[in-house]
Amino acid sequence: MSSSQWLAVRKNLPAKPRAMVAFFSFLLPITIWCLVSYVPFLWHPMVEIQDKGGVAYFKSGMLVERELFEQERLTAIENQLQPPSGIRTNPIYLPAPHEVAVALYTSFTTEPKRRSEKWLHESLWESIQVIFWGFVLSSLFGVPLGILAGTYDFFSRLFEPFIEFFRYLPAPAFGALAVAILGIYHQPKIAIIFIGTFFQQVLVIANTTRKLDPSLLEAAQTLGAKNKALLFKVVVPGVLPDLYRDMRILLGWAWTYLIVSELVGTSSGITWFITQQARYKNFDNVFAAIMIIGIIGLSFDILLALIGKKLFPWQKAQ
Repeated sequence: MSSSQWLAVRKNLPAKPRAMVAFFSFLLPITIWCLVSYVPFLWHPMVEIQDKGGVAYFKSGMLVERELFEQERLTAIENQLQPPSGIRTNPIYLPAPHEVAVALYTSFTTEPKRRSEKWLHESLWESIQVIFWGFVLSSLFGVPLGILAGTYDFFSRLFEPFIEFFRYLPAPAFGALAVAILGIYHQPKIAIIFIGTFFQQVLVIANTTRKLDPSLLEAAQTLGAKNKALLFKVVVPGVLPDLYRDMRILLGWAWTYLIVSELVGTSSGITWFITQQARYKNFDNVFAAIMIIGIIGLSFDILLALIGKKLFPWQKAQ
């Protein structure tokens, strides 16, 4: 393919090049991560002590900054002491890819060391339930209101000015109020997901509804369709494919509120797992948990995209 074909404006790539570019979108950051992790001269700002030499406070396995290590090594040489030795490494908060891969496997297969801890899959299941109920409840109210606001100017003027105001209020600010009203367990967390997605949902769906081809409404009116028929037989079917795509995007928005919502009330779900692992400096487990959130979210999106192709086969691939 020529460069003009690769970069053609508003035209889809053929299937194979499209898949290859998608593959490289993941390969590039993983390659950078590997280079930073395994090639010492690229970064590696710390030194892992192997032999403390004549430096009393050094210990084997201890991580120190390179500047401090060099300073202590020179001081030891000047004082005719055995110089310390070590290897360059990254900070503890940046584990290598293979360490994260091992942590991801062991988190699902190894029983937690402490009774208070949960398996990773148990924490994930709690988080998925919070996402599910928060998003379902916001959709039950947000989708109808969005369609009404996008169809009728009356509902647009009635709902949207206040929603435009409210959407700028950060959902976590309502955490204390949600706990006071709903308790300390899953309900306030679901409420935060609801608040974080509902107001955006109404505006996005209203805007999508307004993009319906006016000629469809004119044709239906010419055939004698009235308000109710226009809404349920023209507007809703006409915007359904685009509305479905919007819902996929908004579901991703709900995932971004997950960590904040699970800090409200009793800590639970994947946030509890991440917090516990960070407390004991198990950053490989922290990275593993963060990555599994992305994997689950992307898997849901791919599944919904495949379902969308079956439901709306006449739509072009997005």
